[in-house]
Amino acid sequence: MIVVAIIGILAAIAIPKFADLIRKSNEGSTKGNLGALRSALSIYYGDMEGYYPMNLNALTAGGKYMSALPKAKTPNYHQDTAAVIYGSSGADITDAGGWAYGNVMSVGDSYGSVMVNCTHTDSKGSTWVDY
Repeated sequence: MIVVAIIGILAAIAIPKFADLIRKSNEGSTKGNLGALRSALSIYYGDMEGYYPMNLNALTAGGKYMSALPKAKTPNYHQDTAAVIYGSSGADITDAGGWAYGNVMSVGDSYGSVMVNCTHTDSKGSTWVDY
């Protein structure tokens, strides 16, 4: 009985830690995917001599920059998705998951920027859209 009790206590401690590790790995995946998207956009920008694509599907055309748009994984808030919303600034964030892409040239700093379309926080307390 003592052994069973000890195993129960260890399981009660280990299972929440395991769930936290899965969440952190999904967050790391999203941050890595965001970096890959930004790198592909930067290469596209250089190839097109100063122009960003009107939509992110241009990055996957012919597989030159990316083979497919990666998914944004925001655990506990939204389903994993590669959906993209387009707009002119951070005000266009819909908190639906996926990506947000600034494709309107008239708005200075947001033109050509990509971010996570989520206003919730990650495990460290940072808002996803701030990455």
